[in-house]
Amino acid sequence: MQYLFHKKRTYFPILSLSVLFLLLLSGCGRQQEYTQSGFYFDTVISLSVYDKDADHAKEVLDGALQLCETYDDLLNESKEDSDVYRINHAQGDYTSVSSETVSLLYTALQYCAVSDGHLDITIAPVKALWSFDPDSGNSYVPASSTIEQALTHVDYHMVEIDGNKVRLSDPDAGIDLGFIAKGYIADQLKAYLLSQHIESGIINLGGNVLTIGQKPDGSAFTVGIQEPFAKQGKSITTVSAADSKGDTFASVVTTGIYERYFELNGEIYHHILDAKTGYPIRNNLSSVTILTDSSVQADALSTTCMILGLDDARELISSLNGEAQAIFITSDGEIIDTRN
Repeated sequence: MQYLFHKKRTYFPILSLSVLFLLLLSGCGRQQEYTQSGFYFDTVISLSVYDKDADHAKEVLDGALQLCETYDDLLNESKEDSDVYRINHAQGDYTSVSSETVSLLYTALQYCAVSDGHLDITIAPVKALWSFDPDSGNSYVPASSTIEQALTHVDYHMVEIDGNKVRLSDPDAGIDLGFIAKGYIADQLKAYLLSQHIESGIINLGGNVLTIGQKPDGSAFTVGIQEPFAKQGKSITTVSAADSKGDTFASVVTTGIYERYFELNGEIYHHILDAKTGYPIRNNLSSVTILTDSSVQADALSTTCMILGLDDARELISSLNGEAQAIFITSDGEIIDTRN
């Protein structure tokens, strides 16, 4: 999930998700399930809540979709009035942005440092050279010289923050918050829904799954993990997800090289780029699923671990002392679950 606003476009009800719902959402007592869907962040999203009052549920879901629109306007780099767009087009000048944007940038920069710059929020100039939609007819491997030139504008140290003002010291650099923004937005949506007295539900932002509470019957939700390169909807395994229920976590986020890619001369070129080389990462991982209670952490960690590779990623997860767990799917189909 390299970027929130650059996931492969799909249309409801067929969801192009890294994490596939296998939600056993049967009613319990007087509570009923209410769902609204929309198209934000270049992907289909789905919000489901349980409530006893249909009018209240509709009002709450309408408010949640409005919040999605607000964050799309704030963080979508292709929208001219968004904070990210204005930073990227300020020609190196400081730009005043929201406190939320600043907070998200600080968090993103921490993960850039963890990956030693292989993950970099200033990857935009390189990313612009690639197209990973095989249906577009525009997928090709950019010339090495073109990639090398673009890489001269990639360095997360060029992001300078002064209070609520942000600038890029290189006017030709560009910020891409794709590996973290949907996770942040999911967390904000959950906070909003909890403030509206929703005690059970599911937030699904194009594969970033975040649960609210448990199912009305007290059991955990069940989320399927897509089998890499298999037919959409085929799960390789499932996980339980719920708030504060035993050893389960609320957030399930998967990053995989099968999400957006094209093949050329028998080689796969996918959308997860190494900011040091400008090319898709090459290691023995097909996907990483992160289980934790914070969606922003899960979102960032899933891409970070994909870029680090299996050994370094396992070491990173181990260093978190149980705060997060991971399910790695290797290129030969082996499932490695850090919970075991």
